[in-house]
This record gives sequence, C-alpha cells and structure tokens, in this order.
Amino acid sequence: MQFKDLNLIDPLLHAVEDQGYTKPTPIQQQAIPHVLAGRDLIGLAQTGTGKTAAFALPVLQRLMDITEDRSKKKRFVQVLVLAPTRELAAQIGDSFDAYGKHTPFKQLTIYGGVSQRPQVDKLKRGVNIVVATPGRLLDLMDQGVLWVNRVEMLILDEADRMLDMGFLPDINRIIEKLPNKRQTLLFSATMPPDIRQLTQTIQHDPVEVAVVPESTPVEQIEQQVYFVEKSNKRKLLTHLLDENNMHRTLVFTRTKHGANRLSQQLSKAKFKSEAIHGNKSQGARQRALANFKRGKTQVLVATDIAARGIDVDDISHVVNYDLPNETESYVHRIGRTGRAGAEGIALSFCAVDERDYLMDIERLIQMHIPVMTEHPFPSAEGVPAPTDLSRRRSGKKRKSSGSRSKNRGGGRNHQGKHGGNRSYNGSGNGGGGKKRRNRRKNKSYQPNPQA
Repeated sequence: MQFKDLNLIDPLLHAVEDQGYTKPTPIQQQAIPHVLAGRDLIGLAQTGTGKTAAFALPVLQRLMDITEDRSKKKRFVQVLVLAPTRELAAQIGDSFDAYGKHTPFKQLTIYGGVSQRPQVDKLKRGVNIVVATPGRLLDLMDQGVLWVNRVEMLILDEADRMLDMGFLPDINRIIEKLPNKRQTLLFSATMPPDIRQLTQTIQHDPVEVAVVPESTPVEQIEQQVYFVEKSNKRKLLTHLLDENNMHRTLVFTRTKHGANRLSQQLSKAKFKSEAIHGNKSQGARQRALANFKRGKTQVLVATDIAARGIDVDDISHVVNYDLPNETESYVHRIGRTGRAGAEGIALSFCAVDERDYLMDIERLIQMHIPVMTEHPFPSAEGVPAPTDLSRRRSGKKRKSSGSRSKNRGGGRNHQGKHGGNRSYNGSGNGGGGKKRRNRRKNKSYQPNPQA
C-alpha cells in the first residue's frame, strides 16, 4: 500500500514525499481511514510505529474539509493535542509543521520550562492547532489568553504515560471546557483499566486499532538481563560499553540525581555522556538530545519522564540501569530501540532488591527474559529460578526499595550477541496486568511541574 491509496489530498502527499516516506506503517494504514471518516478512535501502538503521522495527516485533511473561507476568517484553536512531556510535544509540533507545510494552517507548541510570552504572542496572532502539555495549557486557559471552546478535534497521545504522571485531574479540567460535539482520538502503548475507563467517558463509539498485542514488546528487540550487585552496576555498564558496539545507547535510571551521577562517571571513564531529566532547563534538554541525535554523545542517561518524546533513530541499545517499579514503563523504555521494524537490544541490570520488579515485568510480557550468565560482575545471590508466569500481579505498584528475593536455580544456556552464555527459560506472547494507582484529589492538585 502507498500513501496515495489512503485518499490523502495532494498537499499532504507532497509533504509526506518531502519527508522521504512512500509506504504507510501498519498503524497509519489502520487509523487514517477511520479518522478521515470522522470516527473517534483508540490507537494501541508503541513508540516508533509512526503513530504521530497516523493522526497528524488525517487531522490536517479534516481541517481542510471543515474550515471554509480560511483566508478570511480569524484563526482559532480547532485542534488540541495533549502530550505528557515537553519533548514529545515538541516532536508532535514539528510533525504538524512538516506535514502541514503545504496547507494554510498554523500550529503552536505549548509547554512549561520556558517563557510563556512567545507562546502568548503567537496565540494572539491566531493558530489552528495547539500541541500542549497539560500544565502550561491550563495556566494559559486560567489567564484567559487561550480558549478551547471551539475545538473540533482532541488528540491524547501516550495517554497511559499521562495518567502515570498524575495528569488525569488536569485532563478532566481541560475536557470540561471543550465542546461536547468533537472528534476524540486516543493513542496509548498500553491499555490499563484507567485508560479504558477514560475512553468510556470522553469518546463516542470509538473504533479500536492495534498494531501489536497490548503491553507486548516488539519482536525485533533482543532482551537480556544481567544479575549484578548494585555496587557493580556502573562497572558492568562500562565493561559492556568497552566490549561491544554500543554506539548510541540510552540508559534509564530511576532518579534525576542518579542520572546526573552516572553521566558524570561515564564521562570520567572517557565515554561521551549527557543526562536528561525534569530538573534540566528546556534548553539543556534540547541540546543534550540534539547531541545524541547527531552522534556527538554516545550515551544519553535519562529518567522515564524525560525520555517521553525522544524520537531518535538507530538507538542500538537501551539499558535499564535501574529496573522500573512500574512494569508498563519497561515496555515504553525498550521501545526506544528497534523502532519502525529495526532490530535493537535491551539490557536490564537486576540487583537483589529489584528481583520482584523483574518477576512483575516477565508476568506482564508473558516471557522469561534471557539471562546473561558470563560477565565479570555476577550477583553473589546467583541466578534466580524462572518466574512463574501463570501468577498474575496483585495490581499494586511496587515500592522502590526493599524486596524479597531468594537464591534460585538456572535454566538452559544459549549464546548471546554480547558473548557469554545466557540462561533462557522459555518465552511467550501476549499477557497483561492490572495496576492500581493512587491519584491526587482535584481540590489539592497542582499542575505537574514536569510539563
């Protein structure tokens, strides 16, 4: 199938061609016709599958259909896109600019961490499309400089992450100000119960499309786990960077302080490294990301929140330096490599107090992650026994410290890409899990400072 087979208009086809694309991805093939038909839509797709174009292209075409006498009317906000982080908002805004270059529509990206004056000035001149993080959007709405009462299309991107970050009260406040008659699109990598409940309240008879099973990592990613003492994680990382072709590596830590410290240690070890997290200024985050994209930085150390919206091709490795205590974050993390059908490698370092996290992850993805057993820094506790995949998680988020772990036996050995034997205990597909999250109450909620 070609893009021209999706009944897109010539200005959009020219823009797609300018970007070097000819064939739509599966999520684009499935979503674009429904959006063009005006249907509400739920899109289940991981990062790197082309989901931004899956909504940007048909939304722009719908704007052409519903906006009459465009040259004579004052611009107002007709399309609102909500994203969890600044980086993702900026990426979506760039995509609307690229795909809409041959249309008359104006786009504005709104997020915190920078002066609001340029955003307000552009709003006063008039825009058709606003891409925003919830916090700054509400600030401008409360100031009376941004009105959403004429929005005709609402898009929630990476909805699961927005709820993870506590944005649900903000989202509800924003939706209260929108017209009831509108088209609503929701895209998410996973479909936990919170998201399913949200779709029932904000959408009308939505069509659902999916390109991979819910919460299942893409097949092109080779996953490996290393059991290691917490004190030896940095040594193991530098060993792997020395021994293997890890030319563009994204490393995840649990805390901002941990990201800074690890980046500094890697730089002292002669690996070009930078950190990106919510305490960094927007300018510093953009510079670090640009250096990583251009290959000037070999290792980018990030927290989960800051990594949302990182759109970098050819990431060779993702390293879970700290295992996430929210299992769905594992799916988001490793999806940064193996994008758009490419191969990738995801390495996870598991300390003794993180073994319960690993069990939760394996139950979510319904497979045993192959174990790399031959490396210089093995855990004193040895290799644990295979996770019982039939046991489901309780639904509670794991605490980030303290864990019950037992010394458990091995499995059969296979050779891994990085050399050394790995213990592979089987595999499976599909699966899911429930998660209960504590939410702040509306009356005490403040906009998320990361936005």
